[in-house]
Amino acid sequence: MLKPEKNFSIPEQTAKVAQAAFPTGNIYMRMRDEVGRIYEDEELAELYPETGQPAINPWRLAMVTIMQYVENLTDRQAADAVRGRIDWKYALGLELEDSGFDFSVLSEFRQRMIAGGKEAILLEKLLERLEANGLLKGKHTQRTDATHVIAKVRHMNRLEMVGETVRRVLNDMAMVAPEWLRSHIQPKWVERYGRRFDAYRLPKSKEKQQALAEEIGQDGYLIMKAVYGEEAPAELQNLTSVEILRRIWVQQYYLVDDEIHWRTKTHWGHPPSHQMIASPDELDARYGGKRSMYWTGYKVHLTETCEPGQPHLITHVATTPATTNDVTVTEKIQAELAEKDRLPKKHLVDGGYVDLEVLLHSQDNGIDLIGPIAQDRSWQARTKDGLEHTKFHIDWQNRQATCPQGKQSVACTNGSSRSGNPNIHFHFSMQDCEPCEARSRCTRAEKAGRQLCVFPQEQYLQLQEARLRQETDEFKLLYQTRAGVEGTVSQAVNSLGMRYARYHGLAKTHLQNLATSAAINFSRAADWLSGNRPETTRISPFAELALFT
Repeated sequence: MLKPEKNFSIPEQTAKVAQAAFPTGNIYMRMRDEVGRIYEDEELAELYPETGQPAINPWRLAMVTIMQYVENLTDRQAADAVRGRIDWKYALGLELEDSGFDFSVLSEFRQRMIAGGKEAILLEKLLERLEANGLLKGKHTQRTDATHVIAKVRHMNRLEMVGETVRRVLNDMAMVAPEWLRSHIQPKWVERYGRRFDAYRLPKSKEKQQALAEEIGQDGYLIMKAVYGEEAPAELQNLTSVEILRRIWVQQYYLVDDEIHWRTKTHWGHPPSHQMIASPDELDARYGGKRSMYWTGYKVHLTETCEPGQPHLITHVATTPATTNDVTVTEKIQAELAEKDRLPKKHLVDGGYVDLEVLLHSQDNGIDLIGPIAQDRSWQARTKDGLEHTKFHIDWQNRQATCPQGKQSVACTNGSSRSGNPNIHFHFSMQDCEPCEARSRCTRAEKAGRQLCVFPQEQYLQLQEARLRQETDEFKLLYQTRAGVEGTVSQAVNSLGMRYARYHGLAKTHLQNLATSAAINFSRAADWLSGNRPETTRISPFAELALFT
């Protein structure tokens, strides 16, 4: 392993040529001159390779990774830029004659970051350097939003997926144990698995698709029985594709009397969506949906500062499977911001990140969570003149509720919701409810009186206060600031390619999202240092005309 580099200065010849070529500088030169070295070898010592030829210093590879994402370059293009661009040599402190490195070095560097759990350093060390230079003062108000990330896989239906899984297992086994496989090949396997599975050449009728699915299931079952048999070569059991086959078969088939059957909604059902494997190429990817949009992959949650008069910098990145609800991420974001002493006083989010439990947790940690909380979804609240819970008077001390008609509850019991949250049930008698003229607006129970289910007192009052607050003009004006994060998401998606995963797997996709966010911060810091300030949101010529007419 090489020793950390001690000479951090820019070679004199490189400096002269770069200053002549860029008299006013560019973002890389400005950041090197005014912010200094972002990464240090001592912090990245674990990222030196343990074997092979003398290595490129990790701080340079981390810097190249950020610069690569600033310009949305491939590994090969980034390696060419190191070799041939003066501004890159200046930022990296290289001699003009430096020949750079092979592009494969970047892939190996990312693999070492993932293996060592060091991928967060790309964003974290940049934030520390910017904070030391006074560019991260506006962290008391932050906003969060998410967007979907499409996995680097081919979209497959269930039938394509199981067929492709068997085909890939057979290909792997043909390379590892060809003679053993030859003795186990079934007559139809060559025709069935000789080519890639595509929907266009699969049966069209549901009956034939069901039959083919069960034939594929039987083939996979026979393969697994043979692979895990005593006579099978040991290396077959260690194939990744065999383990993938086993996991997918558990999800897609069930076994009865040594007969394999295709799972359907009515027969043994499917696994929950957060567990359902979407592709044999990537076990972390999940089927996701939002309104009319569906995808296979992940979600990325970006949190950024948003105070006026300060650069807007991304302070946190979370990458989750596509099925993860936004509300389950809120506390994690706040906890990790607190670890870095970047916890906001005001946290602006959309309604997907807010529920009562998260709201109270934020308040306990001194955070004003600003986002619309869901309104009452009961049928009474959605019916004109319906008698929803706010129409009742609750005497918390005596555990009694009074309905709008003046009748009092006859019993009070404790319970819990499906999610495990505690609640209170106030029971009204059938004798009071049956003759009541407001019954049709109050309850649909045929053989019982109204049951009023509410949160315990503290949570209930907090919920009502939050719902009243979000109707005020002050809240609406404050909440308008949240919309600005959509511009950051747009920049990441449209300019820097965040929509499509470059790599396979959740960990590598998270690394991509971290590098993209660091690239955005790098560019914004350079713009701020050069005197460029964010412009107000642009509107179309027609909207502008209508606004001032």
